[in-house]
Amino acid sequence: MAEKKELLYEGKAKRVFATGDPDLVIQDFKDDATAFNGLKKGQIADKGVVNNTISSALFTLLESKGIRTHFISRLSEREMLIKKLTILPVELVVRNVAAGSLCKRYGIKEGLVLDQPIIECYFKNDALGDPLMNDDHVVMFNLATREQLAEIKSQAVKINIILKSYFLERGLKLIDFKLEFGVHKGEVLLGDEISPDTCRFWDSVTNEKMDKDRFRLDLGSVEETYQEVLSRITGKA
Repeated sequence: MAEKKELLYEGKAKRVFATGDPDLVIQDFKDDATAFNGLKKGQIADKGVVNNTISSALFTLLESKGIRTHFISRLSEREMLIKKLTILPVELVVRNVAAGSLCKRYGIKEGLVLDQPIIECYFKNDALGDPLMNDDHVVMFNLATREQLAEIKSQAVKINIILKSYFLERGLKLIDFKLEFGVHKGEVLLGDEISPDTCRFWDSVTNEKMDKDRFRLDLGSVEETYQEVLSRITGKA
């Protein structure tokens, strides 16, 4: 097992620790929950366990389909061993159905199924509120090269196809989701996590919200919903 050393970084939902190998780090998932760029804060019981388990399963799935990720192995209930990335400060949001900020920005009714996925770029900067960007902003502000941007958008399209089908087989519609990428030894890899924190899921029959919107919007049954998503993805609660 990798030796856990000093804390390198602590974010809203995860902590990252050094290991004895400079190329590898340990990602530790917390129960802390935030929304609206950190303005709303709370805790969701065992969220870290749920998100680590789900992310580990989904990274393993994507690797099996040819998507290169930072994931190496799940170490414990809350920890995974990952490749150390230099994160590209560009978050991609892939949208299949209108929800959240897309509806607010453009006056679109929630639930509208988009004719094709929309991929949005956001500047990963909490102090600025993670503003929406276009491709020229990304390149001109040196957040990523045009080649890197083309690569991560291409990967996002492939990931969306894989995950939409996977989740639908488990009774979940993939409404939208956030992706982060980074560079490891010159290669662009998928990083961060894929979980109810970073995805919008709706039940495929009832359209019930099955993600962090339950925390954001005070819908209740937050812990139970996270456990239900875990159960559907792993086959066990």
